[in-house]
Amino acid sequence: MKLFDFASSETTLAREIRGGVITFMTMAYIIFVQPAMLSHAGMDFGAITFATCISAAVATMMMGLYANLPIALAPGMGENAFFTFTVVLGMGMVWQSALGAVFIAGIIFLLLSIFKVRRAILNAIPDTMRYATAGGIGLFIAFLGLIQGGIVAKSEGGVLQIGNLHSPVALIAILGLIVMMILYIKKVPGAIIFGIVISAIVAFAVGLIKYEGILSLPPDYKPTFLKFAFHDIGRPSFWLAVFIFLYMDLFDTIGTLLAVAYAGNLVTPDGEVKNVKRAMVTDATGTVVGAMFGTSTVTSYIESTTGIAAGARTGFAAVIVALLFIISMFFYPIIKAIGGGITVGGTKFYPITAPALIMVGILMAKTIKQIEWEKFWLAIPAFLTLIGIPLTFSIADGMALGFIAYPICAVAAGKGEKVSATMWIIAGAFVLRYVLFKG
Repeated sequence: MKLFDFASSETTLAREIRGGVITFMTMAYIIFVQPAMLSHAGMDFGAITFATCISAAVATMMMGLYANLPIALAPGMGENAFFTFTVVLGMGMVWQSALGAVFIAGIIFLLLSIFKVRRAILNAIPDTMRYATAGGIGLFIAFLGLIQGGIVAKSEGGVLQIGNLHSPVALIAILGLIVMMILYIKKVPGAIIFGIVISAIVAFAVGLIKYEGILSLPPDYKPTFLKFAFHDIGRPSFWLAVFIFLYMDLFDTIGTLLAVAYAGNLVTPDGEVKNVKRAMVTDATGTVVGAMFGTSTVTSYIESTTGIAAGARTGFAAVIVALLFIISMFFYPIIKAIGGGITVGGTKFYPITAPALIMVGILMAKTIKQIEWEKFWLAIPAFLTLIGIPLTFSIADGMALGFIAYPICAVAAGKGEKVSATMWIIAGAFVLRYVLFKG
């Protein structure tokens, strides 16, 4: 394996294969969750499955061969929720336009990566707002999981209440969540996918979902392939979507690259991530490819650290992950049965994949502890973002509350010099959106 130079990386072929398999196991839940999530936007379940697997495979293979890093990529959690529930269902865009926004965001990210201006952008957004946004999205995703699993429901008065915990749907969701929690606490690699598998087996056994086979040819990709469009390009909300897709992908990628690099000692002498430019170009390329095939933003996965912990140090581990994503497409009957949802009383639930949303939400919410709560001028915009995202059921509106409040609080505290020009522009754009435009 001369290309990967195992000797200088102090690794072996066995370690790389093991690391790749473990990384795949910890992130394979996205194969079931992504089609379930984006199908809410009216997209074809099978085509999304194909787009998810092929975009993950292409981007991860590129990460392995081009950047030589043990980092896997796939459609991101958070970005998929924003795509479906904010852009399509909230802003009223057709999914083709939402894919167009993803495509443009990917092209911009690619240009930023090539011309090395990422550092200026990173410095322009305060850490507090980055932590609050990630935490708020985590709460939002967990909220979606509770609803989709039937654990939380609307009352007749329109407020939230506990769901019917005696229903088979809620019981399956609770079972899956318990399994995931226990395995995660026990530090079992692939805790989320094991929870999905166990709850699916029980659901099959009690007749909640039907057995439709194991293997088949990959699903048809044509319903979403090259269907991205720019029908809404003249609407301010379209460019807001582009900005937020770009924002989420940029900070997700940087955070993951840093975490993986330090976990595997993959840093240069000056503290920079090894092959960082190639890694960023790969991430951006993954998003562009994903939009072309029909899925939301593709990004680097923090779950790659599990493969690092198992000994992976080179891009060969990423190659293994990419191959496993390709193989996964041939298990489409199982993917559809598990992620396709269950209709009860006219309402569709997703009890097998819902616990995965809750667990990912919990993991994302841990960034909340990094907010400087003792500094009230920082705590206020952070808190508004945290509660705004789940309570408005919109990542964009929740972010707006915090990003508008940030410069106001900074000036009131005599910290106006800490507000970058970029933050003033973002806050002003959010204000104008609400004052001048409805969509």
